[in-house]
Amino acid sequence: MLYNVVDIQNILPHRYPFLLVDRITALTPGEYIEGFKNVSISEPIFQGHFPDHPIYPGVMILEGMAQAGGVLAFKSMDGISQEEIANKVVYFMSIDKAKFRVPVTPGDQLVYKIKVMRQKGPVWQLEAKAYVDDKVVAQAELKAMIVDK
Repeated sequence: MLYNVVDIQNILPHRYPFLLVDRITALTPGEYIEGFKNVSISEPIFQGHFPDHPIYPGVMILEGMAQAGGVLAFKSMDGISQEEIANKVVYFMSIDKAKFRVPVTPGDQLVYKIKVMRQKGPVWQLEAKAYVDDKVVAQAELKAMIVDK
């Protein structure tokens, strides 16, 4: 384990119920990050999606992958202080080639694997995949920018 949820909260501004990364397990600055989210039936999203057939929404998987990508971007910035991180945020610019392959249900562990495709200044283009039991459940190309709050 590299970063637990408390460490992640020191990097990202997201909080319950919208912090969608529980742990970071691998990180190579400027190249790759791996982390996970445990999907639980007690999450508020399942009250409405769907009460008698709970499926974790694809948009939440995309957001979780983007949050992991945000951790990668922040941890790839040389010499940035915790104070500087606190004054920045990552904005989505685009989501391309999104595919949802297998439904995700309570009890699953979503493993996010994110690779840097390109990075220029504050703009990051990422190849993102989410897995459950080593099977790809979702994938997309994400573009984001680090900006001042």
